[in-house]
Amino acid sequence: MDTWRKQFKVDPLPPLLSSSQKAVQYFVQRDLLGKRVGPVNQLWPLPAAQKILNKQQADGSWSRPGEVKHPAINYGLIETWRWFRCLIEQYGFTREHPQAQRAAEFLFSCQTDAGDFRGILANQYATYYSGAIMSLLIKAGYANDPRIERGFQWLLAMRQDDGGWTIPMITHQLDRQTQYRLSSEYAEPLEPDRSKPFAHNATGMILRAFAVHPKYRKSKAARTAAQLLTSRFFQPDAYTSYQAASYWVRFEYPFWWNQLVAALDSVSLIGLTANDEQIQPALSWLIKHQPASGLWQVSYVQPRTKEKQTAKTRDMKLWISLAICRVFKRFYE
Repeated sequence: MDTWRKQFKVDPLPPLLSSSQKAVQYFVQRDLLGKRVGPVNQLWPLPAAQKILNKQQADGSWSRPGEVKHPAINYGLIETWRWFRCLIEQYGFTREHPQAQRAAEFLFSCQTDAGDFRGILANQYATYYSGAIMSLLIKAGYANDPRIERGFQWLLAMRQDDGGWTIPMITHQLDRQTQYRLSSEYAEPLEPDRSKPFAHNATGMILRAFAVHPKYRKSKAARTAAQLLTSRFFQPDAYTSYQAASYWVRFEYPFWWNQLVAALDSVSLIGLTANDEQIQPALSWLIKHQPASGLWQVSYVQPRTKEKQTAKTRDMKLWISLAICRVFKRFYE
C-alpha cells in the first residue's frame, strides 16, 4: 500500500472505486493510482454535466430564478461561478469545450480594468470571489491569459499589511444597515484599512488562485499567505462574517467557502509540508475523524448528530473524501 494510504485507519479507495459516480472513479484512477485512463473529456458527455450545460444562457452565463431584488448585484456572476465550479472541478472541463469557453468569457466580462471581478457585492471589492473565480479560470486553461495576470496584480495590491487578505468593506466599523446598503446598491468601493488583520476566510478563497498557477504558487506572497492561513486552523475568524471556528469542519466539494480540506488543498500545492507545525495537527484531525466506512462526513459541527443519508450527502462524501486523499497523497509522497 502507498505511504499516504497507510496514514488512514481505513483505506478510502475501495468505497471510492465502488461508487456509481463515473467521474469519481476516473479521478481516483488518474490522480490517486496514477493510471492511464485517457483524456478527461470523456467525462463531458455525462448526464450530470449535460444537465448543467443545458441551463446555460446564450451569453455564457447561468441565470438565477426568481425576482431580481437588487439590480446593482450581478446575480448572473454568482450563478455562473456556482455552476462553472462543478464543470471544472467535477468533470474536468476546459476552454476546449465551447460552452466552457463561453462561460469563461462571461466571467472575464465581469472583470474591471483594475483586475478584480466585481458585481457579487454590488460595486464593492469582492477580493475572495475574485481569487476563487480566477482559480477556476486557471484550471480551465487561462493561466497565461493577460487578464489572469491583471487579476494577480490586483490581488497582490490588495493585501493587508500582514500579507493576508480581507474583504475590504468589513475592515471598517459599519453598522448593519450601512453594510447592507453598500453591498446591495451602487456605491464607490471602500478601500481596505490595511492595518487590520487578515481574514482567514477571505485569504483561503483567494489563495486557491495562487495554488493552481504554475508561477504564482512559487511566489513569496503565496507562501506568506499559506503560513498565515495555517496559523488560523480551527480558530474563529478575525471578522464577524463566517466567524465561528466550526466553519473549518463544514466540508463541501467543489469548494466554495474556506474550510479545512480546501485550505489544505491549497497549501499542499504551494509547497508546505506535512511536518509543518500547523499542518500536522490538521492531518491528524482528519485521520482521527475518518469513519469506519472510510468516507468522511460532510460536516463535523455536531459530531454526535447522525448524518442524513440522502443521495446528495452520499455523493458529497465521495467528492470530499477524494479531495482529502489528494491532499494526503501530496503531503506523503
